[in-house]
Amino acid sequence: MGMILINLIFFILITSISPFYGFDPLDPHANITIKWDLLQSNSDTNDVRVSLFNFQLYRHIEPPGWKLSWAWTGSEVIWGMWGAEATEQGNCSAFRGKQPPHCCEKEPVIVDLLPGAPYNMQSQNCCKGGLLSSMKQDLSKHIATFQMNVGGAADYSEFAMPDNFTLGIPGYTCGKAVEVQPSRYRTGSGRRWTQALRTWTVICIYSQFISSGVPKCCVSLSAFYNDTIVSCPRCSCGCRGQPGTTCVEFGETPPLLQQKHNPNEEPPPVVRCSQHMCPIRVHWHVKQSYKQYWRVKMTVTNLNIMRNYSQWNLVVLHPNLESLTQVFSFNYAPLSQYGHINDSGMFWGIRYYNDMLLQAGKSGNVQTEMLLYKDPGAFTFKEGWAFPRRISFNGDECVMPQPDDYPRLPNNGHNIFINPFIALFSLLFFTFML
Repeated sequence: MGMILINLIFFILITSISPFYGFDPLDPHANITIKWDLLQSNSDTNDVRVSLFNFQLYRHIEPPGWKLSWAWTGSEVIWGMWGAEATEQGNCSAFRGKQPPHCCEKEPVIVDLLPGAPYNMQSQNCCKGGLLSSMKQDLSKHIATFQMNVGGAADYSEFAMPDNFTLGIPGYTCGKAVEVQPSRYRTGSGRRWTQALRTWTVICIYSQFISSGVPKCCVSLSAFYNDTIVSCPRCSCGCRGQPGTTCVEFGETPPLLQQKHNPNEEPPPVVRCSQHMCPIRVHWHVKQSYKQYWRVKMTVTNLNIMRNYSQWNLVVLHPNLESLTQVFSFNYAPLSQYGHINDSGMFWGIRYYNDMLLQAGKSGNVQTEMLLYKDPGAFTFKEGWAFPRRISFNGDECVMPQPDDYPRLPNNGHNIFINPFIALFSLLFFTFML
């Protein structure tokens, strides 16, 4: 009875906690951290610096970008802002006869400035349109920073930290602000250090379960030794005719393309009609086998006719990635999060070449080939070993076919790789016999 109770508690913890907190075993420390530095405090205003750090190895923030929001605990207003701007000024009628504040909203929504913003409005690490790169793809662009002057009609000598932080990005949940050691900054020639008066951090975690009720991509498989092409599982991302699922046939123009779309909002997916109804399909093809190496071709197809994917990436889990020899047309970096285990890696496009995955059409795909060394002690084509265990696109796990459906070796599969000298000898033998 006691063991049953322990198992029941464990099951409840796993099923209730994991989806909410979005723990990813391939990136166990992933989060976006909001750091709030109180730089200077006067009797009526405070100077604040806010920074966003994307501490995720492969999940990045795409257009339309982050929209940071919080709730003031008092009657604060934002007098001035550099490196970002509030989407609404709000009701500033209490400040008649004065230069109105930048924002009087109780719950302001802050967005990053666009590239090319006037110099006097910029701050360090600003002006990327709300985009944040993942740490593996571009470490120099995983931070965003802005500054603001906060005050109001009351005495603000005692600063009150706001609450209810949100990023404005589907799937992210932010915790409460926690006060930490004040940040330190180098100034001048770099020999002097200054520090903030007080510093708080807010941790935001991504969950695919919260982001979307349905998957966003699927995987299909094929191999040179089998004529079968294993398609994405039926209804991987939805079924045709279901509410909320919009698809168009080839040559058909969707009605949504004739409507104006808000550039600050992500367009709803409109996909090419298929049995799986996924915006993204990843195809893994076992292409060739050599004496010491084997070759794989991987193709990513965009079936979403409403969206381009910038700075896309793939994460693949496969036991032979430890012996990956060469990758063509993509960038690659291993994800060695557990020291001695090296069975996962990240692929992404080459800048200005294929880092943009275009909308559905003739150019709506990117592909690569990779060469892997055959480990004599582990390599085999049997039992689906040559196929990946897991694939993620832009941090969202794709739907895999069932293992029983994987392309299998024929019954005489061991005769596929015949030594050419044996073949020549057999041919000469049978020729002379005839």
